[in-house]
Amino acid sequence: MSRPERTPSRTAWRVALRRATHQVLDRPVVLDDPVAIPILGEEVAAALRDNPAAYERGPLDAYLRAFMVARSRFAEDHLDAARDAGVTQYVLLGAGLDTFAYRQRRPDSALRVFEVDQPATQGWKRQLVAAARIPIPANLRYVPVDFEHDRLDDSLAHAGFVAGAGAVFCWLGVTMYLTSEAIDATLRYIAASAGPHGGVAFDYSIDRALMTGSQLAVYDALAARVAAAGEPWVATFAPDALAARLRALGFATVEDAGAEELNARYFAGRADGLRVGGLARMMWAGR
Repeated sequence: MSRPERTPSRTAWRVALRRATHQVLDRPVVLDDPVAIPILGEEVAAALRDNPAAYERGPLDAYLRAFMVARSRFAEDHLDAARDAGVTQYVLLGAGLDTFAYRQRRPDSALRVFEVDQPATQGWKRQLVAAARIPIPANLRYVPVDFEHDRLDDSLAHAGFVAGAGAVFCWLGVTMYLTSEAIDATLRYIAASAGPHGGVAFDYSIDRALMTGSQLAVYDALAARVAAAGEPWVATFAPDALAARLRALGFATVEDAGAEELNARYFAGRADGLRVGGLARMMWAGR
C-alpha cells in the first residue's frame, strides 16, 4: 500500500501546509478545516496567519492547493453518502496529517475511523496532535503498519475493523508512489472488504501520453521535486483503462472526476479564480 519508511513523510507536511494555507488565503473555503493550522505547531501557525502568501512558492501552488482540498472534500462527500446508507467505518490509508478524525463534520459515535500509516509518520503525527492539544476522538483508532513485516488485513482486524460490514476507504496521495502490482493488491483487498455501500476514493496521475507539452513540463518539475524528497512518483493511468481495471477487480460502480468535474462541483463562481489543474484526477470505486 505504501513505500517502506523509517522517517516521517516530507510530502505529508507539504500537503498539510497547503490545506492550512487554504484556510487563510481562499474564500469561500472548499474544505472547512479548523484543525489544519493548529496541527502544524504554534510557530508555523503564527507565520501562516501573519503572512500566508510566504508559503506560495510559485504559480503552481494555487493549483496544487486547490487539488489538495478538493480531493479531501470529494472523499468526505462520498463518506457522507455511504453513511446515509448505513456504512459505519472510515479507513484512511496513508493518513499522513489528514485531520478528518479531529474535525468530523457529522460527529457520530457509530462511525469508527481508522488511520493507517507507516509507524514513523504516524508517531510524528501523534506528537504534533499532542503538542497542539488537539483532542483525540473516542471513535479513532491508530493503525501503524510496517509494510515490510505487517499485513494490512491483519493490522486492521486487530484494531477492530470488520471486513464486509461496510466501509469507505480514503486513499489520497499514495497511488502515484506505488507499482501497478501494489496498487492492484490494495484495491483487491478493498473490493473484498468494503461491503455493502462501501468503496474507495483515491487520486491518481494521468498517463503521460495524455498530457500536453505544458502539462508534461509541469509534471516533470513536480516529479523531480518529490524525488528529491526521497519519494519518487511511479504510477500513472489512463482513465478509461483504470475504470475497466476497477470493474475487473470487483467494483460495481465507478465515478471518475477530472478538472472539469471538480471545478464545476467545488470551484464554480469563485471571484478568486481558484481551480484545479489537469494532471491528476479523483476516482470513486464503489461496491
